[in-house]
Amino acid sequence: MIVRIMGEGQLKVADGHFNELNKLDDELLEEMESGDEAGFRRTLGALLDAVRRLGTPLPDDALEPSELILPAPDATLDEVREMLSDDGLIPG
Repeated sequence: MIVRIMGEGQLKVADGHFNELNKLDDELLEEMESGDEAGFRRTLGALLDAVRRLGTPLPDDALEPSELILPAPDATLDEVREMLSDDGLIPG
C-alpha cells in the first residue's frame, strides 16, 4: 500500500504491517475522542515513526496514487479530526 505523510512524501508499506499501524490508529482515535492532547501528540508521532520505519520511501518524482494519507507531524487535533473516518485514519 502507498502511504503519504503530508509534507514529507510517500512510502510503500507491506500489507502485513497494518495490524501494528491499526493498533496505533485505534489509540489515536481514543485520545482524540477524550481530548487527550499529550496522548494524541505522542501517538501521532509513534504512528508516523512506525510508517517511516516499516515503509520504503518512494522517489520524490514517483507519481503513485496514495491509498492512505496521514497528517503531518505538526497537525493539530482539529486538523486530524477532519481527516478521520469512522475507522480512524487507517481503514480496517
